[in-house]
Amino acid sequence: MINIHATAIVIGKTGLLFTGPSGWGKSMTAFTCMAEARRQGIFSALVADDRVLLSKDGGAVTAACPPSIAGLIELRGTGIVKQAHIAQATMHFAVLPASATGEGRLPADGETVVLAEGFELPALRLLPNLPLPLAVLMAKAPEIGS
Repeated sequence: MINIHATAIVIGKTGLLFTGPSGWGKSMTAFTCMAEARRQGIFSALVADDRVLLSKDGGAVTAACPPSIAGLIELRGTGIVKQAHIAQATMHFAVLPASATGEGRLPADGETVVLAEGFELPALRLLPNLPLPLAVLMAKAPEIGS
């Protein structure tokens, strides 16, 4: 098991792991995706915010939360709030920040990210501060939410 700096959520049955540099908006983007899903009647839950425990189960990457922060997510500028949460979930995609400068405007199809040795996921790129991030993610990966 490894401990990484990320935010893990589930939308429907799809696990999304938001990772990248500090300050790009992982927590707020994940929170916005969960709120968007709920408005659409799609199940959503927090797995972990800030610290995510990753393990391998067969070939799948599983995310879990340290017990001391279960159900808590930090919304920068607002504080720490409680969210519906689950103890662990399989992660299907890593969500990474896209370049706001236009560099790499069209990420390579089939892009993957190595989270740590032996932990790799398909990558989805997302610009920070989008008003409807879940809609963008679902456009790229329609299986999200099903």
